[in-house]
Amino acid sequence: MDARKALITGIIDNSTLIEVPFFQRKYVWNEELWSRFLEDMEFVVKTNKPHFLGSIILKEGRKPKQDDLFVECRTVIDGQQRLTTFLIFMKVLCLKLNQSLTFDVKFKLGMTDIALKHGRNDIDAFEKVMTMQNAVIIDNTESKSRIIDSFNFFVKNIDETKLNIITIIANAHFVRIDLDANEDEQQIFDTINSLGVNLTTSELLKNYFFNRETVAEYEDKWVDVFEKDEEAKAYWDTEIETGRIKRALIDIFFDAYFQIFIQDKKYNISKEDGLMYARLDHLAQSYQHFISTYCNGDKNVVLGSMKDYAHCFRKIFRPEQCNMSIPKDFGIERLNVVIFGLKTSTLIPYVLYAAKNIDDAKQLSEICRVLESYVMRRLVVHVSTKNYNNMFTSFIKNQVIDKDELLARLNNANDTTTYIPDDSELQKGFMDSKLVNLQSKGIIYLIESKIRPLHSAVTLLGFNNYSLEHLMPKKWRNNWTLCATEEEAKKRDSLLLTLGNLAIIPQALNASIRDASWTVKKIGNGSNKPGLDLCAAGLTTMSTVLDKSTWDENEIIKRSEWLYEQAKTIWEIKN
Repeated sequence: MDARKALITGIIDNSTLIEVPFFQRKYVWNEELWSRFLEDMEFVVKTNKPHFLGSIILKEGRKPKQDDLFVECRTVIDGQQRLTTFLIFMKVLCLKLNQSLTFDVKFKLGMTDIALKHGRNDIDAFEKVMTMQNAVIIDNTESKSRIIDSFNFFVKNIDETKLNIITIIANAHFVRIDLDANEDEQQIFDTINSLGVNLTTSELLKNYFFNRETVAEYEDKWVDVFEKDEEAKAYWDTEIETGRIKRALIDIFFDAYFQIFIQDKKYNISKEDGLMYARLDHLAQSYQHFISTYCNGDKNVVLGSMKDYAHCFRKIFRPEQCNMSIPKDFGIERLNVVIFGLKTSTLIPYVLYAAKNIDDAKQLSEICRVLESYVMRRLVVHVSTKNYNNMFTSFIKNQVIDKDELLARLNNANDTTTYIPDDSELQKGFMDSKLVNLQSKGIIYLIESKIRPLHSAVTLLGFNNYSLEHLMPKKWRNNWTLCATEEEAKKRDSLLLTLGNLAIIPQALNASIRDASWTVKKIGNGSNKPGLDLCAAGLTTMSTVLDKSTWDENEIIKRSEWLYEQAKTIWEIKN
């Protein structure tokens, strides 16, 4: 990497072609940014002092052919918005000052072709404004291009009497960062732009897989899947929480798809490369390294099945399932709640592999049953999930798509990070575990969805439509019978955090009702402050609770035992 200060003429000249990646995102600057840029340029001329316009990251590009006008080609990794704006601004200024020749000498290759070549989204509009002979408004009603808008803005707002071309060129400073062909542009971009919009894995991969010569393949294997219509774009752009960060579904797909490839034993991935490939922040680079190292540079090894896997991914992974009722029967609908509602995204690669390679719907449902049971048992007993990724990807490596083999491998996992809790541990978990609200809500919700009558008068809502309620409130000292000793009070404080004292309800209670006595908490205080009798009506996990005249430690323990009996049967891990 080579970083240095540069003028615009040290970036764009008459011998270097600067290319925006063909599938790069559109030019998006708006009037607020154009106004600020214009003010900056007027300030530069007024003060005749250097002005910093940001960094430009350029990577080694394609080699020139015999008839090309350029000597060197660089690809823009970061800075296309600034470079585009600067050239549009200079174009309009030169036109207004009748100095078009100056523009051609400074910014065109052989004084004919503009030295900045845009990608497919903006190339027509950009070349249109770069060939304008007069500073006049361009009609933009059809394409609504921001490039055209920018040109029109500067035509309307540039006061050429306040500006000087030579002064601006001499004082507009950039930091130019040059990368060679092997350097990781994503890491460098993300580091420099840590507070901005990062390059996504999918954007980097799109420009790696396709180019200006493979547009037809791009339309078939990319657009037809990821950009076919607004609905498709909205799906793939959906962000979900994975660990501590949010990631778009398209990037999650490419992570899962890559895991399926690198688990294939025929590639014999080295240990060192396996460690590198596990890094999500280097995923695009890992794809390139994998294809170069293990596929003899043949991108079609990966592209060949990408479309089918992407269609499968979109069919089975539905984050919106958390807003919808789920069936009693085990299957992918319930597993979507486990994955997206309970944030267990480490399941995704294996579930994608299984769904793509299992043709029988019943067999896939059995796989889903085992996975739900495994994850939920471990959730109840509150054990670590840190080894999930290694375990689930090992199932891909060993091509586990049979329920019995999956069970056998889970039952043989004796490590504390992967074992299956038995019934006695499950019972202890219901009695003692103190979980975060999301986990507790998920456990009770999935039990509720399984045990409620088929023809219940009350419809089961989506997971996200319920809130968690402590039956005995944390502030019990205000309105509940006090304990005889401080020791008993501490035990009560601990017990009320366990699953037996927790409930899901579709309507959160008013704060005054939430902390009220048990009697008031059940019946509420008028129509504006309903109690559990109304808010929890029809919930099977609350059916016996609402009949209780008192709610105390003994009732919490009884309900914990009752929930355990339901869970033991629902999440049975047997053949």
